[in-house]
Amino acid sequence: RADPDRDEILVDGYPLAPRAEAVYILLNKPRGYVSTLSDERGRRTVAELVADCGSRVYPVGRLDLDSEGLLLLTNEGGLAHDLLSPRHHVDKVYYARTDGTLDEEDSRAFAAGMTLGDGLVCQPAGLEVLSAGPAGSEVLVTLREGKFHQVKRMLAARGAPVRYLK
Repeated sequence: RADPDRDEILVDGYPLAPRAEAVYILLNKPRGYVSTLSDERGRRTVAELVADCGSRVYPVGRLDLDSEGLLLLTNEGGLAHDLLSPRHHVDKVYYARTDGTLDEEDSRAFAAGMTLGDGLVCQPAGLEVLSAGPAGSEVLVTLREGKFHQVKRMLAARGAPVRYLK
């Protein structure tokens, strides 16, 4: 075992590059940006928003192009792994406004875990209905995983397509 802060570490006779100082950025990602460093389709990226931070940072998780909200960017791979790994059970909370009325039955369906019509198997999740009426619902969704468009797909499966997601 070696301590990179105390020991000289050589690889094939060459010193290991010094560890970069850890950088953590909490970004309120606006709508219209993708949570990636580059995009082959030419869309705006979160990397553009933090280009002047002085370090190459990576988004921890993803928010859809049309979603907004808190996004962590860091150059510390271990932290990113710990936050994203389903093994560590880090909750992710989303606020959504939907069409359709959601109720306690929908909350129970989320808590039981869902298999969607397209075959996506979702772990148990939280659904807290903040308000519901003829104009739609406002909810908080708590996930411990983050599959492609999962919040939107789960809510749509309950008859409540998402209008706004944060």
